[in-house]
Amino acid sequence: MSRELASDGVRAKPGVWLITLVSAGLTLAGCGTPRPVAGSAADTAREAPEHSVASASASPAASPVASPSGAHASPPVSYGYGSSPIPPAAQPVDTSDPTHVIGDGSPSSCTSAAVVQVVAEGGIITFNCGPNPVTITMTATAKVVNTHALTVLDGGGKVTLNGGGQVRILYMNTCDPQQVYTTSDCWQQQSPQLVVQNLTFEDAYSAIQETSTSSYGGGAIFAEGGQLKVVNSGFIDNGCYPADPDLGGAAIRALGMYAGSPVYLADDTFKGGHCSNGGALSSIDASWDVTDSMFGDNQAVGFGANPAQAGTAGGGSGGAIYTDGDNYTVTIDDCLIRNGSAREGGGAIFFVVDAGSGALTIENDSVLQNNPSGEFQNAPGIFDSVDGHDTSPVITSGSTVG
Repeated sequence: MSRELASDGVRAKPGVWLITLVSAGLTLAGCGTPRPVAGSAADTAREAPEHSVASASASPAASPVASPSGAHASPPVSYGYGSSPIPPAAQPVDTSDPTHVIGDGSPSSCTSAAVVQVVAEGGIITFNCGPNPVTITMTATAKVVNTHALTVLDGGGKVTLNGGGQVRILYMNTCDPQQVYTTSDCWQQQSPQLVVQNLTFEDAYSAIQETSTSSYGGGAIFAEGGQLKVVNSGFIDNGCYPADPDLGGAAIRALGMYAGSPVYLADDTFKGGHCSNGGALSSIDASWDVTDSMFGDNQAVGFGANPAQAGTAGGGSGGAIYTDGDNYTVTIDDCLIRNGSAREGGGAIFFVVDAGSGALTIENDSVLQNNPSGEFQNAPGIFDSVDGHDTSPVITSGSTVG
């Protein structure tokens, strides 16, 4: 495994983009051309909720695969980086006719308790917190109930969910009996589906350590089983426990997801995350399709790799993305991964397929730039291994890795 870092040959994409995270009060600058993503036409015009939180009924039955949205106005915040076409399955969901609306038009009506309540009730959820951006400080984790086939949370580009450095924000787990078993084999089951769009997740944190039974990792979102899609959303300064060999995902941790569909990410930003592994994303037995997204300044801070070396707690791989498991793929399409770091392997991406087939594909003008790996890599910022053999990632269509 090469430990030499490439320092040249990076081709910056033309133009300059500027993403203003209104809700989080942050500005990110970089390369490329932003492309806004459609949101709900009712997001900025809605004056009163169709259903208040207090009177909202349980969500109706829904398909486990959310349909893409129709024509909508752009939300106030656009998080994306590139300009590749978004796959149909990764398009935002139409939220113009919500099942539940959080808030009555005032910021004070949008509370952590309301978010927890309506997420447990499922269906299509929007916010009515007034005309200006609002931050909701979460004091408890909102948990999906597995009997609801579809849960959609749409912030309309004006809502930030803040974990206060102590709270994981969203949780879905088909293998958690408290969230209701719906099949005899909870691993990689098809339903439920969680969709997050037009939201900012800030300062979330999971302090759960790695054990054989704990739901470790996933500072902002933890998902085990079912399906997950995140569209036009920002993840800023999130974290999870800083040690353990396989613990990861400061923003998102995905485990045993439905094998018939990848986790879809489109037009998202991941910045300033820190965790033992995967300063933004982490998974076991989950495929990913990541389009038009930006990763900046994410860190894998653990030490000792996986399995943990003697005398260490383990971890430290995948500055932005850490993936492991059998028979899965990761596709990075027109994305920027920059200034990540890993104390062990893969300052940008750690990709290991333990058994079966799999491929890491970097395509359509993606740029990986300045992602140092502390101990090992086999491409600049990347460690790629399939069935125990170092493998070169598939790099196509003008993408640059350096």
